[in-house]
Amino acid sequence: MKKKILSAVALAALTATLFAATKYSTNPDECVDGVCFVPQYADDGRENYAIVSPVGYHDMPMISQTKRLDTLKGKTIALVGGSFMAVTTHNELKKCIDREFPTAKIYMFDDVGQAGPYSVFAQTEKTKAFQARLKELKVDAVIVGNCGCGLCTTKETGDSIAAEYIGIPTVTVAAPTFVAQVHSTGVNRGVPVLRTAEYPGAFASHSNEELKKNAREVLWPQIKTALTTQITKDEIAKYAPEGKRPADEIIYYGNYDEVQEFLSINNWTDGLPVVPPTDEKIQEYLAFTPYKADDVLGTFALAYRECTVYTVAANAVMAGVPKEFMPVCIAFVAGMNDGEWRKPLASTHGWTPFAWLNGPLARQLGIDNEQGMISEKVNKALGRFIDLALLNIGGYYVKENRMGTFGYLTPFTFSEDDEACVKLGWKPYHVQQGYDINANTITAGSALAWGNNVTPATDDAQKIMEIMAFDITEKQQNGLGNTKPQVPRTIFITEYVARDLAKEYKTKSALEDALIETARRPLALRTYAHYWANTGSKQYTRRSFEEQYEMLLKDEDEQAALTPTPEWLKPVVGDEKIMTIATMNKGDTAFLVTGDENRNKFQVMPGGGFVTTEIKLPENWNELVAPLGYEPIENFYLKASFNKEEKKAAPANKTKKQPTAGKKTKKKPV
Repeated sequence: MKKKILSAVALAALTATLFAATKYSTNPDECVDGVCFVPQYADDGRENYAIVSPVGYHDMPMISQTKRLDTLKGKTIALVGGSFMAVTTHNELKKCIDREFPTAKIYMFDDVGQAGPYSVFAQTEKTKAFQARLKELKVDAVIVGNCGCGLCTTKETGDSIAAEYIGIPTVTVAAPTFVAQVHSTGVNRGVPVLRTAEYPGAFASHSNEELKKNAREVLWPQIKTALTTQITKDEIAKYAPEGKRPADEIIYYGNYDEVQEFLSINNWTDGLPVVPPTDEKIQEYLAFTPYKADDVLGTFALAYRECTVYTVAANAVMAGVPKEFMPVCIAFVAGMNDGEWRKPLASTHGWTPFAWLNGPLARQLGIDNEQGMISEKVNKALGRFIDLALLNIGGYYVKENRMGTFGYLTPFTFSEDDEACVKLGWKPYHVQQGYDINANTITAGSALAWGNNVTPATDDAQKIMEIMAFDITEKQQNGLGNTKPQVPRTIFITEYVARDLAKEYKTKSALEDALIETARRPLALRTYAHYWANTGSKQYTRRSFEEQYEMLLKDEDEQAALTPTPEWLKPVVGDEKIMTIATMNKGDTAFLVTGDENRNKFQVMPGGGFVTTEIKLPENWNELVAPLGYEPIENFYLKASFNKEEKKAAPANKTKKQPTAGKKTKKKPV
């Protein structure tokens, strides 16, 4: 069989003609009334698989871009942005314009402002103000820069996209790694072609003289060409190909190895073998949902793809998730558009998405929360589904718009031990969010660290809290904590440690309050990180260290104050009080009782925001899962009565955690 990798246009045309419907036959040449037959077995005897696409529709209409300029002579040009040494490169570009086009009028940075990340659903006031300012100044062309990190690229290209939407030609300066991200960000927001000027290397690694030289000799020629050469049909076809197909249409058939190669070359897998997504297999998964196959769950960023329940099932099949996990997969996808959760996933710092379950369904399906939890088979399969959903539904591609410098860990899943929480009088996470104790939820988060957990060598609640506060101040975003002073975190606490903490901190909320007060970081350390390890700029070229310290001291976001010296610093700091900043905000930390119940551990993971979604089950759920060996879900319900302060809870029903069908129940050690 001859294999072929198809463009979206060719793919749509092929599937519309060859696979209007598919059946298996021993005669591959047989077609009746537009129904073509796929040979069930190849000539070598291996079984064929007729597969569907796991990718949702790109549902973003493309704008018709304005004509590029004939010349820059006498034009009004804005140089905007500010990331990654743009002050140096933009000023050098200004000299180039003045020298070659002395009649051109130039506006710089604050003369115009910035649009921020561009949203196709609802433009922010900042974006609208930016567009209004461009019109007010009668700007003819915009030069944007510099794109040198994942989040920065999303922010800077927002200026280009906002300008293109109001008919102003643009060019975006980007380091080589981020050129593809500029293009995909534009297409995903309705701009077919965002032209780029590629900078040779990493901005922050070059001296000022190198930056200026590269701006003159490398960037300037590209910028002139980008602004004065018309966009071609070939460019549009390259970055924004057309084509649409029904979700259940067969796109390819072949034996197992050929299917793997086809999916891999089209970048629809994580590089590991997958279960072929055949319609027959997908139909088995659809039986376990309360939804119809063509129900649309939404249009999902970054690629703004429309996703149906059928597409979710295709990715669940590929990931090897058991079919009865389909309601969990749907709920996860439903939460993927939450801005606070997805915002950092493209960052170069390598945020790894993860998720945990609360409620009786987690216990019924056997989602593990014991020793080795994220390494359990079904937990890993569900984590792999997250990876594929990000790829095929969200459109997150490594080296294109998911820009982790050293890559990413595989997403992981687990469950919180609701029973242990109830026993301690602590609300499980979903109850803290307002759900009933027996509601089923999945919460998505992201982490910048894994492992390196702490073993409290005491049962003193106060001292454990102090040790936890110490660890929190050490676990910041972006390495040394050079960006936001307060960040979301997830904290795993094993039952033994939670039991000791609960003696003094009767609720998770009370523990959080104590940590907010205690987990404070010396302002001097914060300044050092912000000064010498700043993500986007060389701060020492702008101000002295002392000036940086004073700037952060006055910044309200830092919450700087003169506070008692933290206990862990007293052996090395002689002062009773020192200037510190806050590292936590109320409500930003998820405290989860989970992990090996016979070990005294906690693990702090800085990361991004959370989104909790309720898992919807079909009415005949028990009937569906009974043949698979599952007990009724009601057998896994808990009884708990928390007062307003979470101080009291009725004893929990004694239930057993049922593993996935076919797996023997594991006895807990005494």
